[in-house]
Formats: sequence, structure tokens, C-alpha cells
Amino acid sequence: MGRGKVQLKRIENKINRQVTFSKRRNGLLKKAHEISVLCDAEVAVVVFSPKGKLYEYATDSSMDKILERYERYSYAEKALISAESESEGNWCHEYRKLKAKIETIQKCHKHLMGEDLDSLNLKELQQLEQQLESSLKHIRSRKSHLMMESISELQKKERSLQEENKALQKELVERQKAASRQQQQQQQQQQVQWEQHAHTQAQAHAQAQAQTQAQAQTSSSSSSFMMRDHQQARVPQQNICYPPATMGGESSSVAAPGQGQIRIGGLPPWMLSHLNA
Repeated sequence: MGRGKVQLKRIENKINRQVTFSKRRNGLLKKAHEISVLCDAEVAVVVFSPKGKLYEYATDSSMDKILERYERYSYAEKALISAESESEGNWCHEYRKLKAKIETIQKCHKHLMGEDLDSLNLKELQQLEQQLESSLKHIRSRKSHLMMESISELQKKERSLQEENKALQKELVERQKAASRQQQQQQQQQQVQWEQHAHTQAQAHAQAQAQTQAQAQTSSSSSSFMMRDHQQARVPQQNICYPPATMGGESSSVAAPGQGQIRIGGLPPWMLSHLNA
């Protein structure tokens, strides 16, 4: 049985209208895909449902490029048709162009944020997923690069700190050596001072001993001299007197009776003791 001719008018039944829309929409998108593949053509299809839901299809060159190309061609045609209203048309066209770009950017931003994904089909979701994966790769590579730079900077700081630490350790060792040398010099100086002090004390002690010995000798000589005087005092003194000369120039010695000493010219007794000895 042949298929009857369908009248091109609005379908009043809501369910039939929705079914027909779904079938014709899928057929339209399928035909657009077939013509793009078979004829290597750039195809862009935009369909809004009665409820305002968007359905679109575009070849690999993306919808934005096709729309921009369409706007350039439509703008060229309008420029040829109406030269008088060129400025006004340019502004209106530029406005529409910028408005379309803003809407597209907002839409892409929502899609990237995971919002309003109901209007996307499987292929568009796959493209969005690939785009997100590519963005993640770029983000991770940039993150890795920054982390490597920070690690290299930290390594440089670590090397500089190690060098400073080595320099400080070297300076500390030198200071310790200088302090030990200074301490040794001080010990040597103290030892020299102690030796000089000991030598001075020894000299003083020797001088004291010498003075003591001299005093002892002096005291012994004085004691012996006093003992000798004491012994001489016990011996009878002899006084030797020289009488005055006689007239004839002869001299005579007269000893006084009862005296055992001879006094000679008035000499002291200690000289007489040496003479008698």
C-alpha cells in the first residue's frame, strides 16, 4: 500500500506533533551529516523545538566558524544591495554579530561549567569531554612546569644555604683555632711569668740566705772578737813606760812594783794583746 501525501500544515494533535518533530528532526540532522560527508560540505543546522529547546548540528569546522562565514557572506550581499544604508546596516550587523558571539560564549561557558547539558547530543558531549581533557592536560603541564620551577628555586636556595653553612662552619673553626692559639699564648705567658716569679723568689731566697750567712759570719767574728777581749781582760796587764831621757842621753826602764803589765808609750790593751800573741 502506498504512502499517502502529507499536507503541509500545522498538526493540531500535540502528541502527533511531538512525534513528527522528533522524527523529522532526526532525519534532518541525518541528512545534514550525509551531505557533509558525501559532498565534503560545511553544514550547520539549528533547530528550536516548540518549547524553545535548541538542536544543532555542525561539521568538524565548528558552528562558530560557519556562522561567522555566513555573516561575512550575508554582510557582503547586504553591502551590494544597499550602499546607502551601509553604515546603519554595519552597526546593526555588528550588533547582531557581537550579540551572537556573547550568547555563544555564555553557552560554552555554561557547558564547560557542567550546566545546561540537556541540549547537547552524544557527539557534542564527546567533543566537550575532549576539550575538557585537553584543557586539563594544558593545566597539568603548566602546573608541572611551575612545580619544577619552584623545586629548582628551592634547590638553588638549599645550595646557597649549604654554602653559607659551610662558610660559617669554616669561620667558626678558624675562630676556635684563633681562640685556642690565644689561650696557648696566654698559658705560655703565664708560665713565663710564673717562671720569672719563681726565679725572682729563688734569687730573693738566695740573697736572704747570703745575708743570713753574712750576718752569721759577722756575728761569729764579733763573738770571737769579744771572747778574745774577754780572755785578754783576764791576763795581767803589762805597762811599759819610757821614762824621760837623762841628761846623758841614756834611757832606763823602771817597772813599778806590784804591776804585772808593761805599758809601752800608752798603747791600748787590744793592740798589746796582738803584740803578746
